[in-house]
Amino acid sequence: MRTCLVVDDSRVIRKVARRILEDIGFEIAEASDGMEALAWCRAAMPDAVLLDWNMPLMNGVDFLRQLRKEPGGDDPVVVFCSVESDPNSIREALDAGAAEYIMKPFDGDIIEAKFAEAGLL
Repeated sequence: MRTCLVVDDSRVIRKVARRILEDIGFEIAEASDGMEALAWCRAAMPDAVLLDWNMPLMNGVDFLRQLRKEPGGDDPVVVFCSVESDPNSIREALDAGAAEYIMKPFDGDIIEAKFAEAGLL
């Protein structure tokens, strides 16, 4: 089964994303910030990461840049999921290695479509 690490400082967002992603066939792990997510990836690299931007300790872009430096860190498909709507921010996320970008709030159709566009479905 494919794995997805859901990284968001909101427990509610993680819970909603978990339900959606489990329904489309992913096994889910959760992290509340970039540091926790990096530790999780070092222990077991996921197939995909659904990643928030604004988090304590390490934000999403910093996490993504560090992830890409880790052994096997080029493998996970990263989909940003954030309230950041500035085109420059979106470009920064994509330039850092994200495959897709989802705006919050989201629903199951949006996540499924973006995961399909990223080649995960």
